[in-house]
Amino acid sequence: DIYNYLFQLEDEQCIRENHLDDQVEVYPKMRAVLIDWINEVHFQFHLTPETFQMTVAIIDRYLQEVKNTKRTHLQLVGVTALFIAAKYEELVPPSIADFVYITDDTYNSKQIVQMELKIIKALDCNLSRPLPIHFLRRFSKAAKVEDIHHAMAKYFLELTSIEYDLAAYKPSEVILE
Repeated sequence: DIYNYLFQLEDEQCIRENHLDDQVEVYPKMRAVLIDWINEVHFQFHLTPETFQMTVAIIDRYLQEVKNTKRTHLQLVGVTALFIAAKYEELVPPSIADFVYITDDTYNSKQIVQMELKIIKALDCNLSRPLPIHFLRRFSKAAKVEDIHHAMAKYFLELTSIEYDLAAYKPSEVILE
């Protein structure tokens, strides 16, 4: 029942193919650079894989909904998405001051909080999108894979997050591709 619900959610909260086509200033290469930077920050803060994947999902869903995102605000969108995801997934999330610091004071805490409100509003307060890691755990357990294979699959999931062409795949499909 739980996985049927997750399959339903991924249908309801899908990312359109070529979802950045409506953006005026944001392009797929910029998204890739942002996601790569987010991954580095995620690693530096020792955050969970769920936090990283949720961040990518929030970024893509936001960029799909808000078509006039300025290129100068793209890093703000990314760091704020990471801030939201960390509060959702982590037991002890980094403080907002950590996120200000990691942007080299490009943005202040007030700007991050304002962007947090914009993102939450754009996503209609819905952060419950299933993540590929949820399906990977299930599939790994069902297939009785060794730890090394599961770890390698998690690495491939990180790599797929950067690829714009794979953003439209459902979280459960990323595992199977």
